[in-house]
Order: sequence, then structure tokens, then C-alpha cells
Amino acid sequence: MTAITNTSPFADIQDGHTLAEAIVDTIREPLLVLDKGLRVVAASRSFYRTFGLEPHEVERCPVYDLGGGQWNIPELRVLLETILPQHAVMEAYEVEREFSGIGRRSMLLNARTVFDAGGASALILLAIEDVTERRVVERKLAELAEEKETLLMEVPHRVSNSLQIIASILSLKAQAVQSEEIRQHLQDAHRRVLSVATVQRQLQISKNLERIEMGPYLSRLCEALAASMIAEGRPVTLEVKAQDGTVSSNEAVSIGLIVTELAINALKHAFVDGRTGGMIAVGYEAAPSGWRLEVSDDGVGLPDKISPGLGTSIVEALARQLDAVVDVSATSRGTTVSITHGTIGARLPAAA
Repeated sequence: MTAITNTSPFADIQDGHTLAEAIVDTIREPLLVLDKGLRVVAASRSFYRTFGLEPHEVERCPVYDLGGGQWNIPELRVLLETILPQHAVMEAYEVEREFSGIGRRSMLLNARTVFDAGGASALILLAIEDVTERRVVERKLAELAEEKETLLMEVPHRVSNSLQIIASILSLKAQAVQSEEIRQHLQDAHRRVLSVATVQRQLQISKNLERIEMGPYLSRLCEALAASMIAEGRPVTLEVKAQDGTVSSNEAVSIGLIVTELAINALKHAFVDGRTGGMIAVGYEAAPSGWRLEVSDDGVGLPDKISPGLGTSIVEALARQLDAVVDVSATSRGTTVSITHGTIGARLPAAA
């Protein structure tokens, strides 16, 4: 039988430590090679450079005594004495420590046990990555993200307050002008600005700003509209009948503005025959394939000839944004405006 000879290129190297040193010197990161007794066999040049140590201070020194004991870190002891013997490899083990000469640093430790031919542990490779700057950047990014989130939460509140101020100014101007036509335009502008502020406020109340629950949203919106737009002592009621369903926040804004415009139109035009009161009903129903919004009143209906006003134009523009169809039906018993997106079943009953 032919004898098997050792043809390894390292067979003539008698001192394994020499080989370790040659390999370690090529590593760019700080690296320690430890023996079973946790004494330093070799260290990379990067280790000496990073921690300001000389070879005579490191070689054959117990790892916990390095740099005057600055590597006597409880977390490092756990890693080398408890975790590593059980798992042979440990990656991304982070420690934070004050190091002489370089200050407080965050170090990421990666350790691996190297076994000899007989399967016994021979050496431990301990790689050290300084992640201090990375952690500083990460903390700053987290702080910026938190500040951005805070600002984003404040912006709607500030916008709502600004709209309230504008609405108040328009209301004061409407009371001061002599021209009835100008007063009417200012009052319309006041209502519309107030409606945008109301929609904004109701969206703020919603817990999830990505998907808005339409039932609670429309109920709160109409309650606010009734309080701000129906004069005290005028017996006009604003009722809501809404099914469960959610839409995106962008859709909710458009739907809220449509409801507001149609409610304004009903208050202005539906009860003009000497009647002092009536009812405006807001209905919403949803299906997997679409939804329908209806605003109806029990007023006088639409006149035979009516020119489209700003309110009608706004509703039509918002409906186009929603990819929805507007349908208007009117009788002497009232008017119903239906906004349909997608496919939905039979219409809701009009206001009685």
C-alpha cells in the first residue's frame, strides 16, 4: 500500500503562530488570535493602530489584561467563556465601552473557534468592528424620523387652525359689506373654508390615517357641519345612515368635501318656499366592488332651469378625482344626489 504523504504547502512551517501572524497581518479590521487560555497569539496591525498598543504589550498577554484591563468587559467574558464554547461561532455581538485614547466606542464582535485536526479547539479568532460612527448616524436618522413624524402630526392641526382663522375673517367681512351679492359670496367662501377645516379635523380624529372608517367619519363630519352651518332655531336636521367600510385618506377628504358642498347647496336652495325646516340625509353604502354616497333632502326640488354654480362644479371635479359617477334626481318632494364609485346594488331610499 502506498503511503499517503502530507503535501500541504504549510507542512514545513513548524510554528503555527508564524502562519497565524502572516494571515492576521493581511486583515484590515482589528483582529485578535487567542489560544485556549485566552492569551493573545497574534494581533492585526489594525488592532495596534486602532487601540494605540504595541506588540510587546499585546503578545502572550491575557485578553482581559490588554490595555490596562480595558478589555475586561463583562459582555466579552460571556461571549468567550459561555456562548462561544457552546456554539463555536458568534456574530454581531455588540459591546459599548470606554477605551483609553479613543474614548467611548461601540464595538461589534465576531468570534470563531478554529479546531485542530483532532477536532479539539485550538485557536479563537476575534474580529472587532468599530460601529460607533454608524450608531451615531443611525441615532440621528431615528431622531430626524421622530421629528418628521412630530411635524407631520402638527401640520394638520396648524392647517386646521389657519383655516378657522380665515373662515372667521370671511365671516366678519360678510357682516361688514353693504352689497347683498358680495355678502353672499363671502358667506359661501366662509362655509367652504370652514368645511375644509371640518374635514381636516375629522381626519385628525381617525386613529388610522391610511384607511378611514366611513361610518364614524361621516357621523362626526355631519355633526360638525350641523353645528357650524345650521342656524340656531332653524329646524333643519342632518341625518347620517352609513354602512361599515373603509376608504383611503385621500378618498375620505374628497368624500367629505362632496358631503359638505351638497349640504351647503341643500341649506341654500332646498328650503326656500317659506318653509323653515326640513331634513338632509347623508347615506353611504359599501360593497367589495365599490361604494355609493347619497345626499338627499325633502325640499322643493330643482327648478326647471338652473345654471351650474361653483358648488356643482366642485362636486363634479371631486367625483372625477374619485373616478365616480354623479347622478341627480329631483321631484317636488326633494332632491337626491348620488355619487357612485365602481359597482353597487340598489340605491338607498331618499329622504322622507
